[in-house]
Amino acid sequence: MKLPPVAAVFPPLPAGGTPLSALQREVLALKREKDALILAHNYQCEDIQGVADYVGDSLGLAYKAAQAAQSTIVFCGVPFMAETAKIVNPSRRVLLPDLAAGCSLADSCPAEKLAAAKAADPSLYVVAYINCSAAVKALSDVIVTSGNASKIVSRAPADRPILFVPDQNLGHWVSGKTGRAMQLWPGNCYAHVQFTPAALLRAKAAHPGAPVVAHPECTEAVRELADMVCSTELMVGWCKEQTADTIIVTTESGMIHRLRREAPGKTFVAAPTDRCSCNDCKFMKMNTLEKVRDCLRDGAPEIRMEESLRAAAEIPLRRMLEWSR
Repeated sequence: MKLPPVAAVFPPLPAGGTPLSALQREVLALKREKDALILAHNYQCEDIQGVADYVGDSLGLAYKAAQAAQSTIVFCGVPFMAETAKIVNPSRRVLLPDLAAGCSLADSCPAEKLAAAKAADPSLYVVAYINCSAAVKALSDVIVTSGNASKIVSRAPADRPILFVPDQNLGHWVSGKTGRAMQLWPGNCYAHVQFTPAALLRAKAAHPGAPVVAHPECTEAVRELADMVCSTELMVGWCKEQTADTIIVTTESGMIHRLRREAPGKTFVAAPTDRCSCNDCKFMKMNTLEKVRDCLRDGAPEIRMEESLRAAAEIPLRRMLEWSR
């Protein structure tokens, strides 16, 4: 009988951190030479986070992209994130290390299906999680992230039915927090729904007293076992405030690299699934430091889109940024 996986444990970083590798130094030199800004999502590999100008969640990355003064933005994430950077800062060249680094959540909501839903009920007020394509954003009334979704949904018109796309787990959580009834698109993040109550309970049993923080893209059954449910950005502050030495983190494992830097002295446990001890997103991990180096050197792959699409998608994105201030 195969035993269930044991949660991966990440002890505190050594004092002084980890020295830069030769490849990291090469990337930093290219960044200066090419007048580039490197943005990295919290789920990126540790060596990529180590060369980024900013590491954060989707909301923070959108603000940084909009404010970028450099001629080039290298976005270490997945395509919808790089598209967002291009939407809010169209005069900058936006590069993505690997164009094939997709997203199961974004793919679950094709623009043509959303257009059909709107045509069937024109009264719908579409609230779109930022984890969607530019074409879906262009069809939406406002964009949200996991960090601001409750605040944004609370401002949605009270006299219109809300359709929340594409993450049904995040939508369910937001509906509970705001009291707003919403139609939920049947989509999810494949990585977050792999967390199960049984796997999380095993991690809790192995680390008695360790508080649990979970992302709202997890299922309700997993969220109910957590001491805190929040965006990756809010996880940082919450973990800093905990008196416990060990914390169980229920989201993509790349988040732990940032937590170890910003909440020093603590041990972080990557919540396991029923199949693995450390939950990596296969799409996020398609970006590598070598690909970051190559895209800086070659100026490709570049994100391009029709101006009409970009302009339409910018309207709900700008509304989110304004309402989030």
